[in-house]
Amino acid sequence: MAETSSGSLYIVSTPIGNMGDFSTRALECLSSVEYIACEDTRHTGLFLSRLGIKKRLFSYNDINEKTRSLRVVKLLSEGYDVALVCDAGTPGISDPAYRMIQSSVSAGFTVISIPGASAVLAALVVSGLPLDRFIFEGFLPQKGMKRIKSIEALKEEPRTIVLYESPYRIIILLEQILEILGDREISVSRELTKMYEETVRGTVSEVLSKIKDQKPRGEYTVVIRGIGKKGGHERSSDNI
Repeated sequence: MAETSSGSLYIVSTPIGNMGDFSTRALECLSSVEYIACEDTRHTGLFLSRLGIKKRLFSYNDINEKTRSLRVVKLLSEGYDVALVCDAGTPGISDPAYRMIQSSVSAGFTVISIPGASAVLAALVVSGLPLDRFIFEGFLPQKGMKRIKSIEALKEEPRTIVLYESPYRIIILLEQILEILGDREISVSRELTKMYEETVRGTVSEVLSKIKDQKPRGEYTVVIRGIGKKGGHERSSDNI
């Protein structure tokens, strides 16, 4: 850890499934810091127990993010190093951790990334779709016109699109994509890095027919080809 009069905030990525993806640097960081902020203290406590690490934990979520951000800033000002983790993957991606990061940056403290697993990048690189430019939309609104409008807003998006979806809404999402965006190329991944990892590629209608009778398992990452320059959906090779 950096030897300064004030502490540093370490953004530590944790595995999204396979424990082998946890880096030596991340292990050293969690072993060295005084405090760890996490989404779920029970989940992170079990994870740390597997690593033989015991630390002072405190949770952050959408409800307590303001008070927890203030606590982190106070700890850093007192010279303590703090690690920030989420249940799986990289903190700040589709969780409230970014507010804690923002508060620490605004207060002038050192913020250091300990990179690692990310479902976004893992799904992108196996999708077979263009990687040179992409956008990440995370989880869409669960229902209603907000959800429909969110998908409609992607109609003219030229970049590759990445979405997260729960196993309970994945079929509905694909049906909505087919209806609103058309039968373009997509890639749907689930259980990334785990025993039952699977990626299904093809047009939306093809993927729907392949997975509609599957038992839902884990969260899904959906990668969608952006619209072609001439209004179509290019299937030719790209410079990626």
